Formats: sequence, C-alpha cells, structure tokens
Amino acid sequence: MDRSRSRPHTTVILAMSADGKIADARRSPARFSSQRDRFHLEQQIAAADATLFGAGTLRAYGTTLSVTSAKLLHQRLQNHQKSQPIQILASASAKIDPQWRFFRQPVPRWLIASAAGAKSWQGRSEFEKVIVGEQGVLSREQGAEGQTEKNNCQPRIDWTFALEQLFSLGIKRLAVLGGGELVAAMLAVDLIDEMWLTVCPLLLGGTNAPSPVAGMGFPENLAPRLELLSAQVEAQEVFLHYRLHRSQ
Repeated sequence: MDRSRSRPHTTVILAMSADGKIADARRSPARFSSQRDRFHLEQQIAAADATLFGAGTLRAYGTTLSVTSAKLLHQRLQNHQKSQPIQILASASAKIDPQWRFFRQPVPRWLIASAAGAKSWQGRSEFEKVIVGEQGVLSREQGAEGQTEKNNCQPRIDWTFALEQLFSLGIKRLAVLGGGELVAAMLAVDLIDEMWLTVCPLLLGGTNAPSPVAGMGFPENLAPRLELLSAQVEAQEVFLHYRLHRSQ
C-alpha cells in the first residue's frame, strides 16, 4: 500500500546553527534565527492543515506560533481553511502542564498520546480531540498527540497508525516543528516527505545540544537520503529545502 495516500504529507521545518544544533546545550528556547526565517516558518505553518510538535518543544517555548500575517490569513480563507491550523501536541505520557500559555492561545488544540497517557485528559476542555496513537485502542474526543520515548517500558506512539488517524480526520498537510526525538521517530518509519532547514550564522557546540534528528541514529547504509530541491541565501542565512529520497 502507498502510505502517502493514507497519511498527511509531512514537512519538517527547523532552524539550526551552522554546526547543526537546534538549541544550546541547556535546551533554551532557540531565538537565533532572523525575522525573515520566522516569517518563512509562519508561511509554512499557514500552508498546513495542522502542526505537530513534541512536549519538549512546547515546554521550551510555552506557546506555539500562530498565523498573524493578514496576507497569510486571507490566503487560508481563500483556500477554504480555518484561520488557524490545528496545533497538535505529541506526548506519549501526556504529562503536560495545563498552566502553559499555550492553553490560553486562541488556536485549536489536539493531543496525540498513548492509551495510558490519554486517560488523564478525558473529560477535560484543554484539547478538542485526544487521539490514542496505539493500534487496537479507540481514539477519544478531547485529546492530544505524542512523542517518542527513550525507554521501551514507557508509553509509545505508533506513528504510522497515528498519522493514518489524522488523515481520516481531514489533515492532508502536516507541518512538523520538532523536536529532534519526534523527527527521528517519524524518519525511522519513513513518515517524513520534505524538510526545510535554515542554517543560521552561529556556532552552539555542546555534546548534549539537540540536533534536527535525535534518537539512536541511523547506520550509514540505512540513513535516510535527501534530494536537494532548492538552496537560497538571504542575508546571513541559508534556506535549504529537501525531499526525502525514496527508491521506487
């Protein structure tokens, strides 16, 4: 079966330092990209039906990026889309602080979690939908979305199954905003279609500083291959657009 026909088209959008870090070793919120890159991110979000991000990414920032540009809002209206894409939080354990500013933003919120993680959000108003990302477990209304876990004994999300559910709920284009654990988990099961990487002019270093793709890594012979679609230099930043190469 062609999975691209039963799941959303997925695009990762991330800014990174020249040495390939998406945050410093303290995992502070990444504020090093330019205004041009932030508008580029907003453009990608505005083109999507939904965004997907892990709990670690939300914990760092406290909020998500909504569409504010009048031009982009009008574009969504012309495309018969709601003013804001659905913001999907991924957390297998669903151990999330309801006091985060994210829950006061005027955006639609969904959660993807494991069956165990979803239980604590049943009957609550923070999420419009709670999606259980496990085979054989029914999805529940008012829920959220999950992220990869390092310990196999912890709750996990079946990403192929989760994305099939999103597709059935009308999500055709999905913007993936990190972090690296989430991107790695989706790459491991061949669920990423495109990547936008903005290379910013600074060096962060640090063994523990996160990169666009975290997790256990890939042996060279099994590493996902990329096809460069475009490379554009604007001021001091380089905007790289890749497509995941798939052998036919």
